[in-house]
Amino acid sequence: MRVSVSAFVILFLSLSFLTSGAFAADLKVKVVDPQSAAVPGAQVSLMSTATETVLKASHSSAEGGISFGNLPSGTYQVRVLAPGFAPQTINVAENHAEVVTIQLHVATATETVVVSATRTPVSAEETGASISTLENGELENMQPVAAADAVRFLPGAIVSASGQRGGLAGLFVRGGDSVYNKVIIDGVPVTEPGGTFDFGTVPLAAADRLEFLRGAQSTLYGSDAMTSVVQVFSRTGTTQVPELRFGADGGNFNTAHGFAALSGARGIWDYNLFADEFNTQGLGVNDNYSNSLQGANAGVRINDSVLFRVRIRHANSRTGIPGEWNFNGQSLLAPDVDARARQNNLLASAELVVNAPSHWQHSLSGYEYNHKRLNEDSVPDRGCDPANFVFFDCFFQELDHINRAGFLYQGDYTPRSWAQTTLGYEFEDENGNFDTQFLTTDFNGNPFTGVSLTHGLRVNHALFVQQRITRGRLSVVGGLRYVHNASFGDRAVPRAAVTFLALRGGETFSGTRLRFSYAGGVKEPTFEASFGITGTFPTNPNPDLKPEENHALEAGVEQSLLGGRFAFSAVYFNNQFHNQIEFESIPPTFVGEYVNVNRSMAHGAEIEFKGRLMKHFELDSAYNYTSTQILEAPLCTPANFCDPLLAAGSPLLRRPRHSATTLLSYLGSRWGANLGGSFIGRRPDSDFLGFGIDHAAGYVRADLGGWYAVRPRITAYLNVENALDRRYNEVVGYPALPVNFRAGVRFRIGGE
Repeated sequence: MRVSVSAFVILFLSLSFLTSGAFAADLKVKVVDPQSAAVPGAQVSLMSTATETVLKASHSSAEGGISFGNLPSGTYQVRVLAPGFAPQTINVAENHAEVVTIQLHVATATETVVVSATRTPVSAEETGASISTLENGELENMQPVAAADAVRFLPGAIVSASGQRGGLAGLFVRGGDSVYNKVIIDGVPVTEPGGTFDFGTVPLAAADRLEFLRGAQSTLYGSDAMTSVVQVFSRTGTTQVPELRFGADGGNFNTAHGFAALSGARGIWDYNLFADEFNTQGLGVNDNYSNSLQGANAGVRINDSVLFRVRIRHANSRTGIPGEWNFNGQSLLAPDVDARARQNNLLASAELVVNAPSHWQHSLSGYEYNHKRLNEDSVPDRGCDPANFVFFDCFFQELDHINRAGFLYQGDYTPRSWAQTTLGYEFEDENGNFDTQFLTTDFNGNPFTGVSLTHGLRVNHALFVQQRITRGRLSVVGGLRYVHNASFGDRAVPRAAVTFLALRGGETFSGTRLRFSYAGGVKEPTFEASFGITGTFPTNPNPDLKPEENHALEAGVEQSLLGGRFAFSAVYFNNQFHNQIEFESIPPTFVGEYVNVNRSMAHGAEIEFKGRLMKHFELDSAYNYTSTQILEAPLCTPANFCDPLLAAGSPLLRRPRHSATTLLSYLGSRWGANLGGSFIGRRPDSDFLGFGIDHAAGYVRADLGGWYAVRPRITAYLNVENALDRRYNEVVGYPALPVNFRAGVRFRIGGE
């Protein structure tokens, strides 16, 4: 009996093995772009043609490949979502003898796949959000020195730089403050906790794409995502033969720039190692700027379902700070000859992606951001006389050290092609030290030394969930984030968005979409506000501070034209900012604290036209109207020596009522070019020095860029910024650079 049972088992297993060999097969897919180059990281889903069930899903390797094994006989659908391209779906049989090559095409104005809006690849039209992108080709045309030089030409972006190269550059979106933006580079949040982010010193070398998401996005991204999210993705190596790219350029103002990158993909490995160095003397006194960058993006594909990737970026910059001196064309002060700023930034992330079991994708990532900043001024060359209330140029030295470290789990469940659930948990440790020393004289002329210190530590947790459904003409996205912040406690932040295809249209008017969304935004307090300041002029800590909040509404219409080649959209937005934090000074000691007392609002419209004029020409133009007002500012009174521009009833500073952008790009095989325009209207601003200046004048800025392939592996390029040679202040008192150019050559060795 034992022999009979054993024989039966062996026979059963043998038949099973033979059956699986006869009726199961592997399906191999390769994803390429319009030039037949590999597309890494594309989301490839295998679906049942009958039920739209997602059977398997994975991401293409660095060489663009993916394999689905043990498939029963039948016909399947393969859907590919790759950021920057249009979605692609084809039917294929499991017994296809060769590798199935899926060639993506450049997206039309309405079908670009993006990541930031939902944290997973999805067509932009299904997100119910306003999002713009800069792809690799556009970035190569622009050759931006820093992120500010690229972001300023995107719809809805108002960049305000304090001076020239390396000057502090803030971003204002939809009437929000410059501290209301969440910035993420290679999966690492790099915004100062509760504070601002300097777009003027972030090089975009080796960046593959940039996504700019407008509106309150705290449901997915937590604190600081009050009015926008800016996300940068590094390039991945894709060629089996190692590829070396290097080049150099130079320009006026003693500008010199060099770069190099080594990349490739072989078997389960891919890598991209890069370095960049930029130096300039600038226009005048103390205008020099230098920045060096080193980085790497390396991955190992353990199998078709498991990918591990590490990304690192290190940047070191030095900036001369001439300070405020030229106000809308009036030179009221001499430039500061010795003030300077230095930054040392290191970010690193490690990510493990697992596509299993069926319908699931899991991502577990750990990250760290280490930011050191030194601001100092040694010589009081412009005047420091407290006895006469002159504080233009007193000695100080400020050293800030901020560290953000954490890990994030995200799970995506996709049972059908039209439904997806995203859930996650995020832990973050925020640590900050701020040390300021200053030397001056007291009101009697005696030497006076002071110091201020702040140290803060936050441990934060968050859970989030999002449901996305697209059926027929309707797309719905709903989400909720539960935040536990060490400073302000617990908060629930919702978001809901609905997109409806009201009219399918025809060849000319090719579809009319209506969309509406409501979202909440939160911003944690700065370290100084939560933990106070000790030293010469102390500030009490306030552990009872609430987060600043935004209740954001958005409604609009998008009209697709000429079969999707063009799109016209008009969006109304309304932001209500609550619990805004202000400093309260308490007499007679004037030792105060930060409190939630202010309230403001911003509403307006964004009108955008984008599309493909010809085969290689793309246009994206936008006009923005923004009306802002301070609703409550009870501490801003004449008795507190408050600037009237900050009082209730006034518009918010540095936010123009009228602005517009345009970006025209040509991307061909032998040459490429771009024309960028930024039109910024008059806006309220203050010198904060007592000169009585209450605005910054409007201006127009135009940038040109282009390249030409002299040989297949030798390319010459030219970039001209402020081509109209306009003299203007983005921040009042800080003159921008006049016309400046860089010309150079880049080379390519190896590759395919």
